[in-house]
Amino acid sequence: MARVIKQAVSDIIRNHLQDPRIEGFVSITEVIISSDMKNADVHLSIMGCDEKKQKKTFIAINRAVGHIQSLIGKYVNARGCPHLTFHEDDRLKKTMETMNLISKVSEELKENSLEKPEEPSEQYD
Repeated sequence: MARVIKQAVSDIIRNHLQDPRIEGFVSITEVIISSDMKNADVHLSIMGCDEKKQKKTFIAINRAVGHIQSLIGKYVNARGCPHLTFHEDDRLKKTMETMNLISKVSEELKENSLEKPEEPSEQYD
């Protein structure tokens, strides 16, 4: 059920929401459904735009939760659909920032090793 909701929410946001505030790449990273199947926590990551636009995108998606909920019924073959609660997931963003830092440090190390010639080692007679 979580997989179906994840795919459905992703498709709905990408293809059925016409809100101009939704910008960037929205990825559904995780869906956690309660044991009674009445609630679903939907974690999403928003990439490709500045933080202000990311916040506007998240707010727009949150405001469209009722519409998203009603459209999910077309995807889910169950008696009822869980109530959706959206959460921002910044794990992907933090991972990308870490990878960029590692890349930058690696480049700096390469540049420093090219700038400093190796000192000849002392030879003992």
